[in-house]
Amino acid sequence: MATDRLSLIFGALADPTRRAILARLSEGEATVNELAEPFSISLPAISRHLKVLETAGLISRSRTAQWRSSRLEAAPLAEVTAYMEKYRRFWDDSFNRLERHLEQIQTEDKS
Repeated sequence: MATDRLSLIFGALADPTRRAILARLSEGEATVNELAEPFSISLPAISRHLKVLETAGLISRSRTAQWRSSRLEAAPLAEVTAYMEKYRRFWDDSFNRLERHLEQIQTEDKS
């Protein structure tokens, strides 16, 4: 199992249920019951997803009386964005080269 932080984050983000949970938490804190509401899976399954997100540092969990709420932690997403930025630049450069090449071909065809 991967133990470096970026691998943990990408592993957590690989699951659509966990991404949906993060999207919900971007609106504010929520309890396990609130997070489970839109899914047709058990509360223990939601809890396992929350554990993965917490291990990756994407959420934090707190307890108030009998309520346990989860909160989005955005800092790890900034790490992912920084990692992906160099690949975005690569694709931007590739598309720019392709665009120039296609323009050159069109200019030559018109001549």
